[in-house]
Amino acid sequence: MQSGGVVRRSTNLSVVRSCMLLLFIHMSAPVEARRVRGGRAQSRRMQQQQQAPAYSEQVEGAESFPLDFTAVESNMDNFMVQIKNLAQSLYPCSAQKLDQDMKLNFLNNVSVTCNDGSPAGYYIKESKGSKRWLLFLEGGWYCFNRQTCDSRYGAMRRLMSSTKWPQTRTGTGILSPQPEENPHWWNANMVFIPYCSSDVWSGATPKTNPSDYAFMGSLIIKEVVNELLTKGLGNARVVLLAGSSAGGTGVLLNVDHVAEQLESQGHMGVQVRGLADSGWFLDNKQYKFTDCLDTISCAPTEAIKRGIRYWGGLVPASCRQAHVGEEWNCFFGYKVYPTLKSPVFVVQWLFDEAQLTVDNVHLTGQPIHEGQWRYIQNLGQELRSTLRDVPAMFAPACLSHELITRTSWMDIQVKGTSLPRALHCWDRSFHHKALPMRGCPLHLIDSCPWPHCNPSCPTIRDQLTGQEMSVIQFLKHMGFDVQKMAQQQGMDPRKLLGMLNNGK
Repeated sequence: MQSGGVVRRSTNLSVVRSCMLLLFIHMSAPVEARRVRGGRAQSRRMQQQQQAPAYSEQVEGAESFPLDFTAVESNMDNFMVQIKNLAQSLYPCSAQKLDQDMKLNFLNNVSVTCNDGSPAGYYIKESKGSKRWLLFLEGGWYCFNRQTCDSRYGAMRRLMSSTKWPQTRTGTGILSPQPEENPHWWNANMVFIPYCSSDVWSGATPKTNPSDYAFMGSLIIKEVVNELLTKGLGNARVVLLAGSSAGGTGVLLNVDHVAEQLESQGHMGVQVRGLADSGWFLDNKQYKFTDCLDTISCAPTEAIKRGIRYWGGLVPASCRQAHVGEEWNCFFGYKVYPTLKSPVFVVQWLFDEAQLTVDNVHLTGQPIHEGQWRYIQNLGQELRSTLRDVPAMFAPACLSHELITRTSWMDIQVKGTSLPRALHCWDRSFHHKALPMRGCPLHLIDSCPWPHCNPSCPTIRDQLTGQEMSVIQFLKHMGFDVQKMAQQQGMDPRKLLGMLNNGK
């Protein structure tokens, strides 16, 4: 038995040496040198960083793993825990491949379920020692009556049932554990909550008989938070409730609920914040009116009016009081946001593909009509006006949908600032409220008026050939007339072309 202990201690010391060597190399090497992802956007980002003024990337109050070398001999087990945590966060150790995926946990409370009655759950990757938690709400549209839900169950069962969920998920974008991809949140406790309630995370209605559906999105979030309290969530410094698309709207509907839930259980020191990505929808008039027969063609206002009754949807109390009898208003960002108590950072493409889809503007690769072009431009103007009073936001003039979980999320910039940088500035603003922060903008919105007039927008590809298109090629493909538009704006066509190419 004693010789086994000696072997184990010797192995532990070997692991320590290997890990420390790798950690030293990792921390010494420049971040850019460690990146293996190439491409035009990567080169562009490196050039922009070389030109940009230097600034400190130190996160105020960020967690670290202090190493107490004097304790090595007397407390080897504690030292090994510290080393493992460091290695797990920073680099896969050569002695063992450390799993960085999030692992599936089904809820202990089996009465809180997905649409079909299967158990709801969450994926988690804990980061021992970190006091920051990121809870992500998945998106994926919705259904609003029996017909649309039956259709959804046949076509997208993964979004209504947990029966075929994988055991693990790999985090990307803001959920990535790699500092190269996620420079400010890589070391947080990561929680991914799959969307299986089809109710924009608002429902509180259980399944009453075998042929019915449950709509329990709001209760799923509440139950996940309860279980995470047993894993250390109550000791958190910051809880960031994030989400994309329907998950982004879910953030707006639930961030105050989560804050109140933690406060009511005595966790007064936890700062709850929201990050809503591509969930700031408009209740605007459709380009072409259609009957409300399916999820895609139904006008947003009508779909939510039907849905909130079908789901038994819950909205924030303050918003409910502001819209008594018309609680459906609270599903639209510009109406619910002013009523929220918790701080929320809004990420929204000015020409959101999902918004255009429900407005019946379908970009199928064919040149669009002048009326459609005007509608698209007006959509950007409407979105821009609703975001005017939002202090923390990132709104690129791109035609796209969802951003924060893309591996390329660092490539998109507004006025020379990337989204991760803007979020870092937002985080710092809570520590320096009385001090102006030079070079740390929070209100980032493109002023150019056309889709993809921002040169850092995601790559556009011709839907028929698959070939990349420049901004000018894309706009002409959509029917954009440079000469005519320049004439309308009272400017030289060459100047307009320059503005389009430079994203001005």
